[in-house]
Amino acid sequence: MADLPDERLVDGALRGNVDSFMELCRRHYPALVAVAHAVLHDGHLAEDAAQESLAKACRSLPNLTKPACFASWVTTICRNQALDLARRSDRVESLGERDIAAEAVEPESDSEAVRGAIAELPQEGREAVYLRYYAGLSYEQMCAVLGVSPQAVNGRLRRARQAIREYLERKADIGEQR
Repeated sequence: MADLPDERLVDGALRGNVDSFMELCRRHYPALVAVAHAVLHDGHLAEDAAQESLAKACRSLPNLTKPACFASWVTTICRNQALDLARRSDRVESLGERDIAAEAVEPESDSEAVRGAIAELPQEGREAVYLRYYAGLSYEQMCAVLGVSPQAVNGRLRRARQAIREYLERKADIGEQR
């Protein structure tokens, strides 16, 4: 079943084959967690959003007009679920609420600096970074999940890497001035 395309699995799920839908869930769950994590900045909340998205997808599957586009459809559901959760959650830390004074006193570790750079990326850039480097998706898989061309994926990753590089250079310049 793992070698079947999404379209065939969707057709099977619509006919009541539970294994078909479970394969869709297994196949797309890591990407959904990555997209939700890009919005929420919290792994546990991202998993909650991904799971709720799959439940919504199961209920709404008869409304899917293009079964071959399951990946981008369920990703949109997940992105919206994560945005809704972010609006309702007081656990999500916004960049504007950070304690700037504490950051000035304690230097960031390299991983904290990279996380800070990713947090400042626009939504499309964060999603691309999480899908590629955290979920380990190929460019082809990213195209299916995001519903965009390979050129768009390449451009998003290129702009994200450039923005991260510039952020880290600014941080390094500030650290040298101390």
